[in-house]
Amino acid sequence: MRTADRFRDGIPPPMTKQDMEMARIAQRCIIEALDHSRAVSITLSTEDGSQPSVALPPVALRLIGQVLGALSEGRPLTLMPAQREFTTVEAAHFLNVSRPFVIKEIEAGRLPHRKVGTHRRIALEDLVAYASKMREKQAAALERMADNARELGLDY
Repeated sequence: MRTADRFRDGIPPPMTKQDMEMARIAQRCIIEALDHSRAVSITLSTEDGSQPSVALPPVALRLIGQVLGALSEGRPLTLMPAQREFTTVEAAHFLNVSRPFVIKEIEAGRLPHRKVGTHRRIALEDLVAYASKMREKQAAALERMADNARELGLDY
């Protein structure tokens, strides 16, 4: 399988220990460069021996630094367009819930969506906001349960 196919299919390329170390060093260099200057140029080595320099904006370098940091720690990483929309099945997978639950939340007005013909589409930003609220509610419920357990003297 070609590397481009792996990215298209969502399968990350394997990272060796050496790759992870290189990513960590590159991240450190980028962060240090950003701390000491406003603009950073990167020099590329090409097969024909030329070495063109490319100036990158600081916001792009910060993003590259974050990506390198995640790679150096072996953490999985997904990049997707901010304007991405999800089907109800994809939204259910993203939230780790069932499709009927997603539809119930949409119909109850708790999860914004738009219709494309008869199909529902959920914007990434709405899905992320919903997931955040869901985690906050879960944390609050767990805290209430812990408070109740403490009141009843059920220390664990």
